[in-house]
Amino acid sequence: MVPRLSHCQAFFKPQNHMETYKKNWFKYIVGFIVCMLLRLVPFRPPNIEPILATQMPFSRAYGAIPGFLFAFLSIVLFDLITMKIGLWTLLTAVTYGLLGIFAVYFFKNRKGTGLNYAYFAILGTLFFDIITGVLAGPIFFSQNFMEALTGQVPFTLLHLAGNISFAFLLSPLIYKYVIENEKLETTGLLNIFKAKKI
Repeated sequence: MVPRLSHCQAFFKPQNHMETYKKNWFKYIVGFIVCMLLRLVPFRPPNIEPILATQMPFSRAYGAIPGFLFAFLSIVLFDLITMKIGLWTLLTAVTYGLLGIFAVYFFKNRKGTGLNYAYFAILGTLFFDIITGVLAGPIFFSQNFMEALTGQVPFTLLHLAGNISFAFLLSPLIYKYVIENEKLETTGLLNIFKAKKI
């Protein structure tokens, strides 16, 4: 008899159709490193970055905890490397991490199309910017609410433009050509380095 999952366990599991292949943590780590390197590109606008576009497909395939950690560690390590760690780091890391958990729930009964990724990017970006910009300023930094709201609008518009574009174009490609690609499995890559038998 197959044991039934509790509601909590079912929520934190990846999608049912993904249970047929094993998670390959090498791909997860490479995705994480590539995101980090792209964020370290000099003169990049701070709100144009690929975290959400990469986090969504990995959350969809790997589940809530890896989805949370992908963004959480991206923010924390970036702030450590750039020496800008503070209260802001914890606030943005946790908020972005929550988007990884929400992505698992959002994609549980939805296909990973560019439109679905873009739709989640809109919801996720608005959630992130409301928490970290509109609400955080007045609560943690004694900023006037209207000042925080009006100052956030141009930032959010750029943030939406970047996240929607990356989600629509990159997220489906990451899922198809990285996560589902067996040639990128660790064992497949090791076979390349094995000597061919004559």
